[in-house]
Order: sequence, then C-alpha cells, then structure tokens
Amino acid sequence: MRVIPLISETGGDRGSLSAETVLLAPVFLLFLLFLVGAGRVVEAQGEVNGAARDAARAASVERTLSDAETAADEAARGALSGECEPEVSLSGTTWEEGGRVHAEVTCSLDLEFLGFGAAKEMKGDSVVPLEQFRRVEE
Repeated sequence: MRVIPLISETGGDRGSLSAETVLLAPVFLLFLLFLVGAGRVVEAQGEVNGAARDAARAASVERTLSDAETAADEAARGALSGECEPEVSLSGTTWEEGGRVHAEVTCSLDLEFLGFGAAKEMKGDSVVPLEQFRRVEE
C-alpha cells in the first residue's frame, strides 16, 4: 500500500505567506488609522476640557460677572491657541463669596486626518468655587 502525502514534496504551499500578508496588510493599516483617529478625538476633548477648566479658574478670581466673562473668554482662547473659535458661557450661583462658577466651552475642531473625518463639535465644562480672595477693584 502506497501513502500519498497531503502536501506535495515539491512545495505546493509556497507563497501562501505572501498571499496572507497581502490580504491582511490593508486590515492592519485600517486598524492603525482608526487608532490614530480615535486618539485625535480623545486629545481634542482633553484640550476643550482644559480650556473650560482654565476659563472657570480665570472667571473665579474676578469681581464682576462682566469681568469674569472677559477673563474666561481670553483664557479659553489662550488654552486652545487658535485651533478653533471657542464659545464660552458662564453660569452658576450669585456672584458673591461662597458661590461657584460653571464654565462651558464649545468648540468646533477640525479632526480631518488623511482626508477622512470632518469638523466635530466638542464641549467641555468645569465648575470652580469663587475665589474667596478675589481681585481688588481698581
């Protein structure tokens, strides 16, 4: 009785690794692009959250609501360093000792990467107690 091998001794499976690599390379590339895109979204959200924190902190040391709005707007613009045109809104309790300020920053960031994606609206907010020893009126 003669045994017939399943794989020929002449190398019938030659080139299969190359074929697998060619078929899997686009999948790996798409996965890497997805990771980069997701990382950019997380980074952008962190930037907007940081701008909201800075805006709330800047507003908390001012004496009047109008001065606080101006300081918060400047702080948010500085934190985002020209990446977008932020909209800053302040709310909270009464503007007196023991109160708090809530800053919300909304910004439309361009998250385009290699031709994919578009502008995405990001929102960040922060709540800070009003500083007990605020700026002295000049």
